Amino acid sequence: MSQSKEVKSSFEIFRQKVNIIIYGTNTFAGRLFDVVLLVLILLSVLMVMLETIDVVDEKYHTLLSVCEWTITIFFSIEYILRIISVKKPSEYIFSFYGIIDFIAILPMYLSFFVTGSHILSVVRALRLLRIFRILNLVN
Repeated sequence: MSQSKEVKSSFEIFRQKVNIIIYGTNTFAGRLFDVVLLVLILLSVLMVMLETIDVVDEKYHTLLSVCEWTITIFFSIEYILRIISVKKPSEYIFSFYGIIDFIAILPMYLSFFVTGSHILSVVRALRLLRIFRILNLVN
C-alpha cells in the first residue's frame, strides 16, 4: 500500500514540475519553454509557406517533411504533457486552446491516411492554426 502512495506521489511531483514548466511564466524553465514553443510555431508556419512554393518544395521536400514531423512530435508530446500536468485534464482538452492544439497536430497524422493534392492543401491550412498557439503564450 505504501508503495502505491509512493508511486502516486512521484507522479504528482512529476505532474507539478511539468505544470510549472508549461504554465509557469515566472520561472526560467517556463520562459525558456515558451520561447522554444514560439520558435517552433514560427518555424512550422514558415515551412507551411515554403511548401506552397513549388521550386522550394521540389528541392527541399524531404528536409521540410522531416522538420515538420519533428515539430509535430514535439507538439504532440507537449499536448500530452499539458493533459497530464493539469488536475482536470478534460478542462484543458475541451478548452479553446486545447482544441486548437489538437487540431494543429492532427493534420500531420491525417496526412498518413489521406492522399490527393486538394485534401493536402486543407491539411496545410489546418496546420496554420498553430499560429493561434502564440495567443495562448501571450495570455
